[in-house]
Amino acid sequence: MAFTASDLAQVRFVVSPSWEVVPSFRLLTSGASHPVHGPWAEQVRPRLRAAGLDRGWLAELVGSSGYVPDFLNPAPAGPAPAPAAEWEAITDSPADRVRQDLDHLARHQGRLGPRLSRLHADPPAHLARLAREVETYWELALAPYWARIRAVLDADLLHRARTIAEHGAGRLLNDLHTSVSWVDDTLRLERRKRDMPRESSGAGLLLIPSVFTGPGLRTRVRPPDPPQLAYPARGTGTLWQARPAVGAAALAPVLGRSRTLLLVELDAPASTTELARRTGQSAAGVSQCLTALRTAGLVSAHRAGRAVLYARTAAAETLLRAASP
Repeated sequence: MAFTASDLAQVRFVVSPSWEVVPSFRLLTSGASHPVHGPWAEQVRPRLRAAGLDRGWLAELVGSSGYVPDFLNPAPAGPAPAPAAEWEAITDSPADRVRQDLDHLARHQGRLGPRLSRLHADPPAHLARLAREVETYWELALAPYWARIRAVLDADLLHRARTIAEHGAGRLLNDLHTSVSWVDDTLRLERRKRDMPRESSGAGLLLIPSVFTGPGLRTRVRPPDPPQLAYPARGTGTLWQARPAVGAAALAPVLGRSRTLLLVELDAPASTTELARRTGQSAAGVSQCLTALRTAGLVSAHRAGRAVLYARTAAAETLLRAASP
């Protein structure tokens, strides 16, 4: 992919929730173990099956490998679009583009399933339902963990920004991935099946760090949108490692022992019932503490079927680190 000075000036980074949806869903439905994401998959797979998401729209759209329709990854409007904005962009996908993507998918899969056949026949009538399923998947599988994921993505962006500041954009592009190289104003991607000529790919380039994309790269080329390149974020290997309960002793006199204990236990998202079982507190007491922590912005709540999962927010993670000796 050749770059003009204008193209290079339009290279930017994006943190995109939708780019985590497809590869994470593919991992879960494959049933395979994963050396990095195993702890997350063990927690989320039962919820996925209980919600029937392994038999829905996403299951027909996202196969075990190969092509995924481009309209599932709309061009992000800003550097960190809200999930709701990305689901709305899916709903607003032009009908002709949806049909083109589904035709491409049918060539890969051999045929379209019943839901996708209906979607092909009348995209406006079914895109909202698909977007709601994507949102349900997000709330169940990714939102409770987003503060932790976002910390890895932000650390990657900080590293890339420093690389640009100290060494320039050429070093940045050469360091993205072993299959990417920057030579003579041209970005080269090894092992990509199709070329990415400028005349068919839009201006600039969106670089999207991802914890679930990998070990390879994922691309989206659909003019007039800028081309998108999702690459494995640095630090993904440590994402699900257990973290020591630093800062707990210092926080207990401030937050109270029960609330501090719950924050420590929320190293992984959990329900009220599970937290009561782990801590020995009553369910009513746990609920009261969680309400106070949520009001203070230290805990977030996410519906997963009939249960509600609670998770530490980025503010809680910062507070625990700040209180550590």
